[in-house]
Amino acid sequence: QVQLVESGGGLVRPGDSLTLSCAASDRTFSAYDMGWFRQAPGKEREFVAAIDARGGAKYLTEIANGRFTISRDNAKLMLFLQMNSLRPEDTATYYCARKAAFGSHSTSRAYDSWGRGTQVTVSS
Repeated sequence: QVQLVESGGGLVRPGDSLTLSCAASDRTFSAYDMGWFRQAPGKEREFVAAIDARGGAKYLTEIANGRFTISRDNAKLMLFLQMNSLRPEDTATYYCARKAAFGSHSTSRAYDSWGRGTQVTVSS
């Protein structure tokens, strides 16, 4: 399985921006749709955004729409999540994942490889 490593999290103030990165370990990365999920303490993991293998189609939730941008660089084996206008409710551990099954992009069961996550904390 591909190894995925997230980075870029941190402690920021409301209204700030962060860009999360996810590095993949091998070139099969470019053949798969990818997604970002997040999980806040005491809550279930929730879908944030996904992007198709070529970067042409993007799937965004209301969480992300208008504030977050998902992108990828297949040549560099990288997935990104640019987050603007961050809010305290965005505080969570953010995970990237590889989609390797049929099914909705928003369903975690459709993803077969996950990173360990990067913590984002939004607080004044």
